[in-house]
Amino acid sequence: MKKITMLKPIVEIDGDEMARVMWRWVKERLIEPYVELKVEYYDLGLKVRDETNDEVTFKAAEAIKRWGVGAKCATITPNKERVKEYNLKKEWRSPNATIREVLDGTIFRAPILVKNIVPAVRFWKKPIVVARHAFGDIYSGVGIRFDEPGEAEVVYRSASGREVKVKLPRLAGSGVLQAYYNLDKSIESFARSVFRYALVNGLDAWFAAKETISKIYDARFKEVFHEVYENDFKDEFEKKGLRYEYYLIDDAYSRAVRSEGGFVWATKNYDGDVLSDMLASAFSGSLAMMTSELMSPEGYYMSEAAHGTVQRHYYKHLKGEKTSSNPTAIIYAWSKALRRRSEIDGLEELARFASALEEATKLTIEDGIVTQDVARASEGPVKAIVTTEEFIEAVRRNVDMLTSQR
Repeated sequence: MKKITMLKPIVEIDGDEMARVMWRWVKERLIEPYVELKVEYYDLGLKVRDETNDEVTFKAAEAIKRWGVGAKCATITPNKERVKEYNLKKEWRSPNATIREVLDGTIFRAPILVKNIVPAVRFWKKPIVVARHAFGDIYSGVGIRFDEPGEAEVVYRSASGREVKVKLPRLAGSGVLQAYYNLDKSIESFARSVFRYALVNGLDAWFAAKETISKIYDARFKEVFHEVYENDFKDEFEKKGLRYEYYLIDDAYSRAVRSEGGFVWATKNYDGDVLSDMLASAFSGSLAMMTSELMSPEGYYMSEAAHGTVQRHYYKHLKGEKTSSNPTAIIYAWSKALRRRSEIDGLEELARFASALEEATKLTIEDGIVTQDVARASEGPVKAIVTTEEFIEAVRRNVDMLTSQR
């Protein structure tokens, strides 16, 4: 088969541990045999980030601005144990958080639905897509640990010299405090991304927060979403028979459990971090069965693996042991980046290949050729619980079958 030609590159962002190993296998065995792959490569492995004082992360984000499309492997966000393990200079911040802030993006995470995995919530018939605001919140927060009674206040000094102070309640003993922020511009971009995504995909849109308690921070999110919807999206939603709903976040959770699904749920940064993992587990039992896409108001796009670096399997891999890690999310990270590249560049053949790769992956799972995580959640017959490499080879056979038919 003649390889498919690309016009412009995808920004390839490599990662850590077992995710890095699977990333390479998928690229070499499922992409390069079919596509004359063009990439601009950035290694965000933890040691490289440490050696470059994390400059490589910013360079990768800027590359996505230049080329418009990126595909990212899972990376380690180091804690104290990782600093010791890798002999790092410091606890570097999450590369995902850095890239998301540089691109001012919204993350959309959706379950990959297959016939032989039934969601844990019996009412769910359609996917629930989590739209996670990818700016600010606790990910850009600052904290203080204090060891005796005292007082604290938040101070804002404007560029023009105006000063506003807000006191916290008196601190009666040792403890911790934290402050974080957001920007109107980013909240507005977030709202627009959510409403556009809902319109394109024919989904209702939800936003949920707790403005009854967080009377300034959450209330501002609610206000901006309402203004953007009323001014710019209400007519289009009504023409398509779609709805926008605001709920208190506890009410939204209870409503979501009783729903059939089929909506995009907009969440603040931390809420989306937690909710997307919960929904992945409830829909399929595995984060490896979820897509993750970052979209910015300027049109920048990055797909990524929704799961972590699979540390435990990596240590087994280093010992020469075979593992049954699920590469599905990594396959979809590549396929979605290829599809976005095809949309921008007008490459229909590349778009068809991206669809064939996704279809081949789902066919493999629905045929009962599965990794351990899917086997535990599968309702249908399991023909074989396979290693990661065996699963990739099974997908490749289905890709060959599908591409030969077209």
